[in-house]
Amino acid sequence: MRPPCDLQIIGDFVALTWEDGHEQCLRAELLRELSPSAENMGEVDILGQRWGGDGPRRFPGVTVTGMNRVGNYAVCFEFSDGHRTGIYSWDYLRAIDEPK
Repeated sequence: MRPPCDLQIIGDFVALTWEDGHEQCLRAELLRELSPSAENMGEVDILGQRWGGDGPRRFPGVTVTGMNRVGNYAVCFEFSDGHRTGIYSWDYLRAIDEPK
């Protein structure tokens, strides 16, 4: 998947505009909750056992303090709670929807 045309931190949100015109405005708290990092989601070993990923599930008040592109396929967000190990692929970000 191609990267978004525009990606910005705006207050407590991350705004994305995709090539097809689709726009997303994702809360920093939601992005932190859904971080695809091993710390957050856990890791599966060769035997299929999941390790880790049992930390807090909600992150009230957390904000995105920075971001770094990872090649041409993803972005890594830096959060106000110090978390910065989740790599959000463009496909993963596009699939995230804010609850209605």
